[in-house]
Amino acid sequence: MELAAVLDEARKAGFLGPGDVGLHIEHARGFVTVVEDALGHAPGRYCDLGTGGGVPGLVLARAWAGSRGAFVDSSQRRGAALRRALDRLNLAGRVEVVVERAEVVAQDEAWRESFDAVTARSFAPAAATAEIAAGLVAVGGVVVVSEPPAPDPDRWPEDALLRLGFGPATILRSHGATFATLRKVDRAPSAFPRPSGRPTKRPLW
Repeated sequence: MELAAVLDEARKAGFLGPGDVGLHIEHARGFVTVVEDALGHAPGRYCDLGTGGGVPGLVLARAWAGSRGAFVDSSQRRGAALRRALDRLNLAGRVEVVVERAEVVAQDEAWRESFDAVTARSFAPAAATAEIAAGLVAVGGVVVVSEPPAPDPDRWPEDALLRLGFGPATILRSHGATFATLRKVDRAPSAFPRPSGRPTKRPLW
């Protein structure tokens, strides 16, 4: 089954937002380019936060045939749909769907600070995304986040990012979209991310 058809089904089920499926795919390709440019190669292991209807996760999985991936989503329904999509696209053998809150996954020793790249598209506010991703990305790896069209100079404060183990954010354009890249320069403190719901209800900034 073609990727566009799978994503169209996800949209009809309410798991993917409005707009042409081709535009969703093109936006997801921006993640591929930004991650590869930041690392200098495809990641060995990557994690997509809040994969939902399948973007950018499914696009990443198709692009990185030699990589191992994890799609994290807290919804049982979306998780089941993602597993079906992976089967239909012959991707199931190298991607695991993790149905759990991302804060919990990031504190699990099986996953903690183990990924070369973490991606996030419409996952959570900036502070929560950084806090949760800090517990998943390895030192030397990168977090790539889809950005709103209007720039916000206060969206990624350097002092707060440093507290989580990140260097300064880099903002760039790719495939017609804007992305923030956070490079992990040190291990995250063991207290981060905080328990479920805390990163969004009590953001660090």
